[in-house]
Amino acid sequence: MESNNVHYVQLGEDSSPKVERFQKVSVIPLVFLIFYEVSGGPFGVEDSVMAAGPLLALIGFLFFPFIWSIPEALITAEMGTMFPENGGYVVWVASALGPHWGFQQGWMKWLSGVIDNALYPVLFLDYLKSAIPALEGGFPRVVAVLLLTTALTYMNYRGLTIVGWVAIVLGVFSLVPFALMGLIAIPRLKPWRWCMVDLKNVNWGLYLNTLFWNLNYWDSISTLVGEVEDPGKTLPRALFYALILVVFAYFFPLLIGTGAAPVHRELWSDGYFSVIAKLIGGVWLRTWIQGASAVSNMGMFIAEMSSDSFQLLGMAELGILFSASGVILLSWLSFQEIVAAENFLYCFAMIMEFIAFVKLRMQYPEAIRPYKVPLGTVGAILLCIPPTLLILVVLALASPKVMAISVIAVLIGFFIQPCMTYAEKRQWFRFSMSSDLPDILSASADPQHNES
Repeated sequence: MESNNVHYVQLGEDSSPKVERFQKVSVIPLVFLIFYEVSGGPFGVEDSVMAAGPLLALIGFLFFPFIWSIPEALITAEMGTMFPENGGYVVWVASALGPHWGFQQGWMKWLSGVIDNALYPVLFLDYLKSAIPALEGGFPRVVAVLLLTTALTYMNYRGLTIVGWVAIVLGVFSLVPFALMGLIAIPRLKPWRWCMVDLKNVNWGLYLNTLFWNLNYWDSISTLVGEVEDPGKTLPRALFYALILVVFAYFFPLLIGTGAAPVHRELWSDGYFSVIAKLIGGVWLRTWIQGASAVSNMGMFIAEMSSDSFQLLGMAELGILFSASGVILLSWLSFQEIVAAENFLYCFAMIMEFIAFVKLRMQYPEAIRPYKVPLGTVGAILLCIPPTLLILVVLALASPKVMAISVIAVLIGFFIQPCMTYAEKRQWFRFSMSSDLPDILSASADPQHNES
């Protein structure tokens, strides 16, 4: 099919020739890239114990994946293999709802990712400043942030394969100390502590935001699918293995931490695992946990940057309009408010993904899907209902400040898109379109591809 001198290829054909010079990513590096897109280890789950106590924290990280993570991972597997292109969810939404909504999807997801990624170099240095006091502030800290960001950005520039293998090394280093802590803690375990709960003293907003933030972003890996070796088989397998790894990486440390040490909920905040490590294993284990936390922030930075950068590549290839955003000033927000703002933007974008998933199922049932969620149209709709209800709860629990900031960010996207359209019509600049993006209409209409 040709239109406006643009040739579209059918689903399943080669993608993204611009980056073919890089070696494709295989299953194991992809698993750890997904791990760092979603998790990075148990650092950041401590607030769930502060908010709700050990029992609800353990239940949340055990059962929340069934409500949110598994549906999101299944949808990502189907849509990511249906559109094996860099750009991921931007491509899905644009194909189902049109370029305008594709732009809004990209804007909200990109903004959420950039806000998230801006935290990691700072958090990394926060864990090092106890050993290097000069990094606590001033000019040395600014230089350190710039150098760290430059080094990690260069790593992304060298190719996703390098990033994937670095993620493996960082992941092993981050998880091994928790396995050792679990072995050492066995004699100290008191199972009755796991049942501690006080339903009259639960901060539901903090609890749900902590669960949501630590168990979302499964769809982020879709922006890298153009770099994956045989994505029709590799992506679903990697998502399955990563799901097991993520749940285990959260649940096991929480089980050990709440069972082997006296539970003081007010102390469970960022960094508390290092306190428990010292109590269980001594200074050497605390030092390893602190180093693992710092390294984990590096892993999350490079994974998030890879996702954000390839999303921009995908948006440009689609011809969807985009412009650079100014630096967002977040210094007046708390860490919890930043997480809540990210979640708020992410919720809006996820609703569009669910709509795109169901609409493409209904409108193009015969389109090629190398991996297809084993559910019919009704089942696909039912799959989206629990996470959608959760989204509504998260949105309802947002503070007025977070809600105002997030709504303003969304409205900016609605303003930018027509402005960029006008600028292109006036030929102030021109956006390119890739010649290798799939056309689902021609693919689903081709009788050769309709055979089962």
